[in-house]
Amino acid sequence: MKELMTLYYIEAKTAADKPIAWLTSGAPVEFVYAMGAIPVYPENYAAMCAAGHQSVPLMEAAEAAGFSQDICAYARTDFGQDLVRGGPAGGLPAPHFLVCSTNICKTVIKWYEVVARKYQVPLFVVDTPFLHDGLTPELVAYVVAQFGQLERFLESMLKKPFDRERLIDVIRLSRQATGLWRKTLDLGRTVPVPFTSLDAFIHIAPIVTLRGTQACVDYYQLLYDEVAGRAERKIGSVPDERYRVLWDNLPIWFRMRSFEKFFDERRCALVAATYPNSWGGLEDFAGIRTRDAGEALAVSYLNIYINYGFEQRIRYLARLIDEFGLTGFIMHSNRSCKPYSVGMYRLKEELARLTGKPGVVIEADQNDPRVFADVQVESRLDAFIESMAPVA
Repeated sequence: MKELMTLYYIEAKTAADKPIAWLTSGAPVEFVYAMGAIPVYPENYAAMCAAGHQSVPLMEAAEAAGFSQDICAYARTDFGQDLVRGGPAGGLPAPHFLVCSTNICKTVIKWYEVVARKYQVPLFVVDTPFLHDGLTPELVAYVVAQFGQLERFLESMLKKPFDRERLIDVIRLSRQATGLWRKTLDLGRTVPVPFTSLDAFIHIAPIVTLRGTQACVDYYQLLYDEVAGRAERKIGSVPDERYRVLWDNLPIWFRMRSFEKFFDERRCALVAATYPNSWGGLEDFAGIRTRDAGEALAVSYLNIYINYGFEQRIRYLARLIDEFGLTGFIMHSNRSCKPYSVGMYRLKEELARLTGKPGVVIEADQNDPRVFADVQVESRLDAFIESMAPVA
C-alpha cells in the first residue's frame, strides 16, 4: 500500500498533462477517472497527516489564519497544509476544478467553497438527499439527473466530449474493487477475526483514492486472498480473542497504534465498523433494482450509513451486531463530525435495548489530539470491556 499510495501522490504532484480535481471522499470519482483527470482527496490527506502526527501544526496554521477550532479538523488540516505546504507529501497539488458530494458530510460544501474562492476554480456539488425514510425511486432519479449535469461540467472543464464507454469500464473496475473490499470486511464474521477494524482503517486508503482503477482491483484482490487465507487457517489478529466489538464513526487517527496495543492487551477485537463499510459496494435496497450504470451509481452513493435516518441506523447496527457475533459496541462521539455523531447517546440507548448488548460512547476527535483525554477515554473503555460477556 505504501508503494501504491506513494506512486499516486507522485503522479498527482508531477503530472503536467492531466488536470487535478479535488474530490470529497463520497463523490462519484468514476466520472473523473473516465475523463482522464487525477482525483485528489483532501480528507484522505488530512487523515494521513493525523496518523503521522503532523496534523496539529497544520491546524494551528489554519486557526491563526482565522478558521475556528469548532469546524471540522479535516477541513482545518487541509486549510493548514495549503497555507504551509505541509504533511507527508509536502502539501497537495493545486486543483483545476472541484467535485463535492453531500452524502458523507454537508460541511464539505462550505469547505470547498473556501477552496474554490482561493484558487478561483469551478465547483460542482452533487446533492445526495438524506435518507430520512429510506431509498426511493424519486431520490435515485434526482441523483441520476445530476450525473448528467456532471458529465456536461466535465466536458466544459476538459474541453472534450464525455467518454461514456470509458465510464462503463471505470464503473466495472470500481464495482470489482468495492466488491473485494466488502468480501474482505465480511471475513470479520470468522472467529477469531483475521482482520480487525483497525486494519480496515489503514487499508481504506486505496478504495477511497483509487476506486475505478485496475491498480485498486489488484490491491484488494491481494488483500482479500491474504485475509481469506488467515480466516481459513483460523489465524486471529488479536491474541486469544475474548471480546468482539463494533466501532461506530471515524477512527481516531493519531491513536491507532496505542489503541491496537490497548485492545490487544484486553483481548478485545474491533470486528466491524460503520466507516469502512461506506465503500463496500452496491447493495439492492428497499425494492430498488438498478437498470443502468447511472442508477447503480446513484443507489451506491445514496446508500451510505451516515446518510441514513436514525431508525435505519439502529437497524443497520443491530444487524451488524447479530451477523458478526459481537459482544458490545463502541460509539465515537466525534467533535469534528457532527452529522455522524448527532443523537449518538440516544442511539446507544436504543441499540442496547434492542440487542441486549452493552455499549459505550467515548468523546474525541478524528484528527485533533488537543481535545483527546487519554485517561478519561481509557477508563470508559475499561469499564465497558468489563461489562461484556465474553465470546461463548
